[in-house]
This record gives sequence, structure tokens and C-alpha cells, in this order.
Amino acid sequence: MDLYEYQARDMFEKHGVPVLPGIVAETPAEARAAAEQLGGVVVVKAQVKVGGRGKAGGVKVAKTPDEAEAHAAAILGMDIKGHTVHRVMIAAGASIAEEFYFSVLLDRAERRYLAMCSVEGGMEIEQLAVERPDALARVAVDPIVGIDEAKAYEIVDAARFPAQLRDQVAGVIQKLWTVYAEEDATLVEVNPLVRTEDGSIVALDGKVTLDANADFRHPDHEALEDKAAADPLEAKAKGLGLNYVKLDGSVGIIGNGAGLVMSTLDVVAYAGESFGGQKPANFLDIGGGASAAVMANGLDVILNDPQVKSVFVNVFGGITSCIEVANGIVGALATLGDEASKPLVVRLDGNAVEEGRAILAAADHPLVTIVETMDGAAAKAAELAAAAA
Repeated sequence: MDLYEYQARDMFEKHGVPVLPGIVAETPAEARAAAEQLGGVVVVKAQVKVGGRGKAGGVKVAKTPDEAEAHAAAILGMDIKGHTVHRVMIAAGASIAEEFYFSVLLDRAERRYLAMCSVEGGMEIEQLAVERPDALARVAVDPIVGIDEAKAYEIVDAARFPAQLRDQVAGVIQKLWTVYAEEDATLVEVNPLVRTEDGSIVALDGKVTLDANADFRHPDHEALEDKAAADPLEAKAKGLGLNYVKLDGSVGIIGNGAGLVMSTLDVVAYAGESFGGQKPANFLDIGGGASAAVMANGLDVILNDPQVKSVFVNVFGGITSCIEVANGIVGALATLGDEASKPLVVRLDGNAVEEGRAILAAADHPLVTIVETMDGAAAKAAELAAAAA
């Protein structure tokens, strides 16, 4: 779960990371009151879970409460990269002397954590990494040890901070690691981390992504979820216990196992190039079990997406045999009845594949097409989606 900036700010403050005061407002009048409470220069910042707010006009400096109210009126309701602004944060202003960058994230490829740090913050870090990779220090972090004092100084030195800032920055980095570890995050990012004119090191902006797999350890995290802004299909899938992410294509995807589903997304996107650019409509991993109930829940979510024109069911029978998978599909279609109205392309492989295909063939459902290969099934699903478009 990605947090809004104001939620990240509050989490930072909870763990001792130096931040500036900030007040959330949902109306221009609330923004004015917040500016009056904070006093002095403030910054009105759109709260959306996407970058590029400043370039889109979603971050404005206000010298008076009147200006804060006017800026909030202009920003609230704004569309920033498809995200509507429903609230702003009124943050205390700061006299910035220097801007830095720091993040710690999960490095899946190396099966460890990675800290990234630069004395050149405030710009697009992706651009910096490409144009001047030597300016961005990358330091591996052992998941068992984490960022202790020694590792914090290693990061500071790798980023080439001046000697007079080493102690301060290293201390803040250790506190940011505390946020990462104790909140079970997969990303903690500060851009910019600043030195103010009075010499303080402050986290001026923050991004935090929490690991949903650790929710059972953090009952308080549920309150951080913005249910009103959640995609209704994703909310429905979550309620059904499905691992689902909505995409913007036309071919619905159901598979068992995240690796297989990711591969399926790739082959559908490739095949779709031959059929008018058809793309995957979702990521849906039903896991190891493919019972009728699980399959029905998955199809129920996907078929209720108006963007979906066809569905590709791609299942490899491992511990679960293809017999159970086929019975699950047949049972799901029977359960859904008239709600199942879009063509399904089914590819089965693995344990008891011949028996599974025979069950589907015997059912002879008019919506189901059996294709033996993954590439062939992807092409058929893309073809059907294009025909229905």
C-alpha cells in the first residue's frame, strides 16, 4: 500500500525523523485555517499517490492565508496523471540551503535491501541515475543487520556528503531505516532531504510503500487505506482474498502463481500487437487452489470489468491437478450462469493435463475455447478481444 505524503510525514514523525509541521485540508476554508495556525510562509501540496505534482501545478507557495486558500481552491479537484486531488497538505515553509536524496527499498533481484543516496536531490532521481549514475550511491543492506551506525556512515561516505554533515545525515538515515523496518515497508524515500539555512537536516517530502503481507502485524495500517479512492474492482477482489491488480487492457488474465501470471501478461501484450494493440486488463493470481469457488470469484471480478472483452485462463497443474482446475472452471461457469458472457480461452498444462482437457471438452461450454500452447492461447484471446471491441 502506497501512503499519501501526509501519512508518510506522520509516520516519519512517529519514529523521530525530523519533519516540518503539516496540516491536511479538504476545503479551501480548511486550508486557510491551517495556514493561519502554522503562520508565516506555507506550501500547499496536492495529496495524490503519483509523482510530478509540482510540474502539474499541484505544489504552490503561499505567503498569506488568503493565498493558501486561493491555491487550495485551484488545486482541489485537479487531475494529476489520472489522480483527482481530494485533499491538500498545508506544510510549514523552509529556508532551503541544500537538497539531498535518500531511499531504502527491497531489491528483489538480489534478495536484499538497497539504500540509494545522493547529495543532488530535488530532481527526478531516474533522470539522475541515467545521466549521471556516479552521482547516485547504491549501497547493499543486509536484511539481518539493517542500517546500523556503521552502515549509515558507509552510505553517507558513498554519497560524498561533506564532513560537517556526516553525523547529522547518518543519524537521520538510521531513523528512516527504523521506519522501514518497524513498519514493514518495501520503500521509504525522501526527496528532497534538505539542509535548512539554520543547519537542520529535514525530510521535506516522503514516500512510503507498506508490505500488505505484513498487515497482520500492523492492525493500525488499516486506517491508512484510502478506501474511497480505491478501484472498486480491486476492492472487491481484496474482499474475496484474490491477488488482483487492474490494468488498462482488454484481455482478462487468470493464472495460478505470480510468475506464470507475469509471463502471461508479457505473451498477451506481444500477441496483442498483431490484433490492434490488445493488452492485458489485469493481473489475477488465484494461487495454488483452483476450486470452483475460487475460479468463480476470479471470473466474477474480471467479467465485471467493462474493459474486458475476452478472458485468458492460464493454469499449470502442479500440486493441484488439471482435473481439479477443469472442474473448477466448469463449476465456476455454472455458478455464474448468465453473468459469464465473454469468451474464455483456457490453456492447461502439467499434472493430469489430458484428463483436465477432456473434462472441458465434455462440458462443451459455448464460451470456452481450449488451446494447448501458451502462445497460441494468448493469440486467440487477443483475437477474440479485438473482434469484440
